Amino acid sequence: MKIGIFDSGKGGTTIYQAIKKVLPNEEYLYVADSKNCPYGEKSYTRLMEIVTDIVENLKEWGATIIVIACNTATTKCIRKLRKMYPELKFVGTEPAIKQAVDSDAKNILVMATPGTIKSERTRSLLKENQKEGQNIKLLACPGLADAVEFDTGIDQKLDELLSGEREYDAVVLGCTHYSLIKDKIQKYFPEAELIDGCDGVASQVLKLTKNRT
Repeated sequence: MKIGIFDSGKGGTTIYQAIKKVLPNEEYLYVADSKNCPYGEKSYTRLMEIVTDIVENLKEWGATIIVIACNTATTKCIRKLRKMYPELKFVGTEPAIKQAVDSDAKNILVMATPGTIKSERTRSLLKENQKEGQNIKLLACPGLADAVEFDTGIDQKLDELLSGEREYDAVVLGCTHYSLIKDKIQKYFPEAELIDGCDGVASQVLKLTKNRT
């Protein structure tokens, strides 16, 4: 079985590593779409064009499970893709808001691309999971995924985005690129737990492979 994984560049390698850890013997196809990075600042129409082309290629190459290793592409496109390709199994990546909420953190920061922050799915995750007494702030981080992808101006961008932020108990990394700079983000919130969705995605892929016929 072939598992296809795609993202707007190298951010999705964090998802790939988590999946490979639990499924070391499967065959993987990884598309790093650096040319179109960042996805989080694309219109819905343009993003659907981009991800549909990638899915077509992965399907042609034999992938039967496709992992969308991008929060923005998942929150904006996965529902449509599932309708377009009922023969494929899709696993998405969403901001790990539920995980942060279930940790009983009182003050939670969700860092993500503008596209993810504005998506209906992110709003739904808040509505479905936020508990009474919890404060959750959504922080759009334009330009941060680019900075990580091309390894330029990361420290300056983080300073612009985070230097004025308060203390938090948990910080949700709602973009796979951000997981690559966990150590840098942790310095701004030394007491906070940093949470991403990598292990959750890997668990879902593992579940699908166990159900294969």
